[in-house]
Amino acid sequence: MALFTVICFHKKTLNLLGVLALATLTPGHAVAASYGAGIQNSQWYLAESVFECSLVHEVPGYGRAVFRHRAGENLSFFLESDAPLMRPGRGSLIVEAPAWRPGVAPRPVGMVKVTEGRRQVSLEPRQAAIVAQSLLEGMQPTVTRASWYDGNPVRVQVSNINFSGQYQQYRSCAANLLPVNIDQVGRSRVTFATGSQKLSQADMNQLDNIVAYIMADTTVERVFVDGHTDDIGSRIDNRALSEGRASVVADYLKNRGVDPDLITERSHGDRYPASRSRAENRRTTIRLQREGERPGLQQANGYGSVSAG
Repeated sequence: MALFTVICFHKKTLNLLGVLALATLTPGHAVAASYGAGIQNSQWYLAESVFECSLVHEVPGYGRAVFRHRAGENLSFFLESDAPLMRPGRGSLIVEAPAWRPGVAPRPVGMVKVTEGRRQVSLEPRQAAIVAQSLLEGMQPTVTRASWYDGNPVRVQVSNINFSGQYQQYRSCAANLLPVNIDQVGRSRVTFATGSQKLSQADMNQLDNIVAYIMADTTVERVFVDGHTDDIGSRIDNRALSEGRASVVADYLKNRGVDPDLITERSHGDRYPASRSRAENRRTTIRLQREGERPGLQQANGYGSVSAG
């Protein structure tokens, strides 16, 4: 009889453990899933160039936390997930102390947008700067959002361990970035006053940035410089004026060190208006073509567009 009682008690215990185990997998369970690196596996990795600086932190079980600074842009921060663990919507960002610093109250930073796809959280520059400063202060930024599958909280913690030294190198990288990136100078234009071929100081500053990019990016294989005018005046005069506008820009690029063999000059007169505004049509466009990019159909209508030849 005693043996039978022990067996029944053992079965009830196993059933209870099974129910508890199942409960952890059942929607509605209130336990938060936390992801973060510990003392043993917290690392930050720096990738640097004159085009971009990236500081990457692996978050075990979740994915990566990344500081990114592209040339010509502000600091950004985002979380990349190997799987869609967080449900799209509004999550919270707080700065909290690690476990070995008890008694320090967490500080709320604000709400963050959680989106679908691999890059679930992207912070605007102010929040990115707060995250960086909190890591330097030995704190842990934490994003919390309901899980995709059952609505329970998902917490992603960014570890401050081994951050400070790498961040100093990251700042040095950022200080040496180019002033612009390819998205900002790949298609550019210089506008002119009526009948003018003269570059302003602002124009020369813009062209200096383009030169800096061309000199740094060895994949740039062609630079198209296309002159245009408005529809005031004769076709013959406008063709000559557009040729002069293309030449003044091309000559400036050459004088600043761009290989003349890279540059293709073209003039179009008033044949390809960018818009109904005559001021926008008095322009020279500059387009950079890099290796592997197909020129496609070339047409000169519109802002920064590819010009016909």
